Amino acid sequence: MGQQKITLLYEDNHLLVVEKPVNMPTQGDASGDPDLLSLLKEDLKVRYQKPGQVYLGLVHRLDRPVGGVMVFAKTSKAASRLGEQIRTGGFKKTYLAVVHGQPEKSGRLEHFLLKDRMTNIVQAVSSATTGGKKAILEYEVLMEKAGLSLVRINLLTGRPHQIRVQFSTIGHPLYGDQKYGASFNQPGQQIALWSQEIQCLHPTKKEAMPFSSSPPLVAPWHLFFTKT
Repeated sequence: MGQQKITLLYEDNHLLVVEKPVNMPTQGDASGDPDLLSLLKEDLKVRYQKPGQVYLGLVHRLDRPVGGVMVFAKTSKAASRLGEQIRTGGFKKTYLAVVHGQPEKSGRLEHFLLKDRMTNIVQAVSSATTGGKKAILEYEVLMEKAGLSLVRINLLTGRPHQIRVQFSTIGHPLYGDQKYGASFNQPGQQIALWSQEIQCLHPTKKEAMPFSSSPPLVAPWHLFFTKT
């Protein structure tokens, strides 16, 4: 799809599902770099020869360095119904991550997180801290190799930087995470966090719709996905 090589996973009159490239902003920001939402709108405008502004609803986000599945709404009705699923827990997000060390084989992490909007840094705080929001995820360790662990994560809340902060808090920061695991990682390493699967109900058909993608076979993913 276009010069940015955005992979299209699914499209109909209501949904547009793509694989977000790593290091691309989900929407326009202060960097002024090409962002996914604007590129997709332009692609729809060209492909369908639409005059004027093209509607495309952003119903969830991925951090700039994170790649993988993203679902967009092509109508305001679809956006509203997907938004309701997110609020009620019907929009299920599964991630893959590579973390340092060996966490417990499986677990449930619960923290209260507070975001400093001036620095864009999130930290775990006590439950009594004003502004702290509860963050919950469940995880399972799939494989361990070379001092790293491949983890599958079921995200139960959608807080900013949630996965990165929660694993850093328990002493197992993500591979390549310069913000929350700088002492573990080398400058220039790409963060190993990938949106593997999203399951939602189709906004009009009410059918279960699973969408998935796999991380690229580059460091450190190749350790776990390349057959030897």
